[in-house]
Amino acid sequence: MIELKAGDVLHVTAACSVQFTRPMMFRLIKVRHDLVTYDHWIWLDGYQLDAKGEAVARREIFVQPAGLIVQRRTAPLIQPRRPRSNMRA
Repeated sequence: MIELKAGDVLHVTAACSVQFTRPMMFRLIKVRHDLVTYDHWIWLDGYQLDAKGEAVARREIFVQPAGLIVQRRTAPLIQPRRPRSNMRA
């Protein structure tokens, strides 16, 4: 199974579920581990995106992760650098 992280942008098609005969782009908020599913299926919480990549609807979708196509991974979290002090003791 692919590892999914909050912020990932996914291409959701009929390969994920027959309900997606019209593909959509989806920005992941979280994988819902609290919901019971069939084997090889998962619930995802996130936003449906328009052609510009803007969120147009909040959705929960039930899919087979093997059919998901990750379009863009979440950038790794980078800790901001603290400015160095120029004061000398």
